Amino acid sequence: MSQQVQQGASRPALDHAAAAERYFEAWNATEEGARAKAVAAAFAEGATYTDPLVEVAGHDGLGAAIAGAHQQFPGFVFRPLGAVDGHHDIARFGWELVAPDGSAPVAGFDVVRLAADGRISAVLGFLDRVPTA
Repeated sequence: MSQQVQQGASRPALDHAAAAERYFEAWNATEEGARAKAVAAAFAEGATYTDPLVEVAGHDGLGAAIAGAHQQFPGFVFRPLGAVDGHHDIARFGWELVAPDGSAPVAGFDVVRLAADGRISAVLGFLDRVPTA
């Protein structure tokens, strides 16, 4: 497979780890105003989010999905699992949802696409561990 290298002005390198950090700040924001601010900092205006349980778009949709997660799992916190891996405008990282007692009944893996400004434009989420009902 041949690879073309584009000549001319190069695009500034994206900071995959910083994008993931802002992502977790948004998912851990429990107060509505702080959540809206964190979502705007982490996600591009028309960002999409798709996982097995929800498919939303835009800041309002993302904020509602995050609020729903906090309603379903009150007092839980999202934390990264392992390092962020990225290239070009794509990053992937694992995460878990940690209960106040330290257990982590939910874990997953997300692949994100970054916009030119470093904010997330799309998330494809996968659930690796979910609680049994």
